[in-house]
Amino acid sequence: MNSKSKKAINLLLSLVLSLSVLVSPITELNASAAGTTTKKVTTVTQKSTVHKRTGAKVTKRKVTKKVVKNVKKQPVVKKPVQKNNNVKPVVQEVRKAKNVIFLLGDGMGISHTTLARWYKGSNLAMDEIAAGVIRTYSAESIITDSAPAATAFATGIKSNDKLIGVYPEKIELPNKKTVDEKDAYKPIATILEAAKIKGKATGIVSTSQVQHASPAGFTAHVPHRELYYDIAMQQVYQGLDVVFGGGKQYLVPGGEKYNIPEEKGRKDGNDLIAELKKMGYAVVEDTKSMKETKANKVWGLFADDAMDHDLDRDPAKQPSLAEMTKKAIDILSKDKDGFFLFVEGSEIDWASHANDPVGVATEVIAFDNAVKVALDFAKSNKDTLVIVVSDHDNGGLSIGSKKTDSTYPSLPLADLINPLKKAKVTGKGIEKLFNEDKSNIAEVMKDYFGIEDLTAEEIEAIKKAPAGKVQSVVGPIISSRSTIGWTTTGHTGNDVVFYAYGPHAPKGTLENYQFAKIMADAMGIDLEDVNTELFIDLEEGLQYIPGAEADLDITDMANPVVEITKGKIKAELPVNTNILKINGKVYRLNGLTILSKSERIYVPLQALDIIYDAK
Repeated sequence: MNSKSKKAINLLLSLVLSLSVLVSPITELNASAAGTTTKKVTTVTQKSTVHKRTGAKVTKRKVTKKVVKNVKKQPVVKKPVQKNNNVKPVVQEVRKAKNVIFLLGDGMGISHTTLARWYKGSNLAMDEIAAGVIRTYSAESIITDSAPAATAFATGIKSNDKLIGVYPEKIELPNKKTVDEKDAYKPIATILEAAKIKGKATGIVSTSQVQHASPAGFTAHVPHRELYYDIAMQQVYQGLDVVFGGGKQYLVPGGEKYNIPEEKGRKDGNDLIAELKKMGYAVVEDTKSMKETKANKVWGLFADDAMDHDLDRDPAKQPSLAEMTKKAIDILSKDKDGFFLFVEGSEIDWASHANDPVGVATEVIAFDNAVKVALDFAKSNKDTLVIVVSDHDNGGLSIGSKKTDSTYPSLPLADLINPLKKAKVTGKGIEKLFNEDKSNIAEVMKDYFGIEDLTAEEIEAIKKAPAGKVQSVVGPIISSRSTIGWTTTGHTGNDVVFYAYGPHAPKGTLENYQFAKIMADAMGIDLEDVNTELFIDLEEGLQYIPGAEADLDITDMANPVVEITKGKIKAELPVNTNILKINGKVYRLNGLTILSKSERIYVPLQALDIIYDAK
């Protein structure tokens, strides 16, 4: 590459950095609380090397940043006089975290853990590492949804409702800010993607479908959380080492081959399970297969959609969250460079939406069992950081209700716990036990919930409940026989507790977005550099590849392909994948090609390097 070309590439990188939202009003939102103004000075150096995976010549760039802060002058503190002037102070540097395990109890408020502790009859594993509280609001609401919450945890940026892994379109909180239209919906690098680029093994574990909002927030970039089929494709091409959870139907076409109803399978013709096997993954679908696999790259699909509540699951077909977490750690910890693992107890949230206290208590305990697995590993591997969070509170659960207004000073534990302990299944699990016409409601509620005094109104309410909604009727019925109160079937804006252990363990009152930087700093990662490496606006990037032109081929609307031509060179980048094809040769990139809601195309810098050097 001649000196003129190198200068052009440096101009590209400088332009991208200056346009990056990480120095835009969005960053001001996340940094304003510090009360400082900063000036960033960026120096770029580059050298050519051979990309290990593709064998192509790649231009590597080193971005050096210096931040100058305008802060108030600190008072001078006189040091005590030392008799021996040769004695030098010893400064202990906090070691970096080789491994990070980030566990999220979805919808888990402090009342949820209180209830679980009473239900269990002893302390929770997470109790010993309680560290602080989290402010949970999103960029537009004092009550967040799981999608912007996951995006904040994963990327360090508060976003809007339903958005996954992309910049907000508007900012209302904590102060109204204007978002440049070029920045709206731009993909943001996640801490998982950053760990992967650093050479670490990565994985996600979830009791929901793995395409659900929280795991998606760490692995995908889409404008709506319910774009499960797009999320599934992005996850497959992320190169994750371990994926455990539900969501099989979002990977394959419907039909007899995978026993998925036609209306629930993929409509784009892609068989992503077949693709995973081509990539060398073992695909397992039951507990025994998961435990016995010796593979280093594994997808575990234990339900077509979401997995069952822990109390309702068949242990032979669906492993517990703790079992999945242990197996994931066993596999990921083989990597000499360390690993990043995301674990979610998804269905605490769903039980809370249904106001089902049995579901809440048992799901929190199942999640806590997974926390214990992670904590035990960290105690034996001191270079492991464990962080346990909730994304928001849900349901407004209280240990006490209107019926305890005058009795609370002498309220026995039995009044709270006994009605719950009689239940053999959750409100979700009991729905499967009713016959088609629901003529056996009284019998089933007696045998499985220990309730013998159902009112006529309660029986009628259960009868009228639509399929999949029985839990929302049964939950309040059992709550009314306990001393549990609920204020809503939605989320609340309360602060939630976080827990931490290991190197760089945080403490205090934190914003949800701060955890991304905490984890990045712990692993020695600069998220700004990763954003520059993974997401280049193609329109801007092409200006520095002489003679290059781009087009979006939508001949197959379900599978759009970005086409870049440079003379006789033709490059193809299928959207939502990490694939680059040049004149028939296939490269696997370190990031995804993303078509944003604003119709801008983003590609990894590596793709432009390879196209630039293509002959």
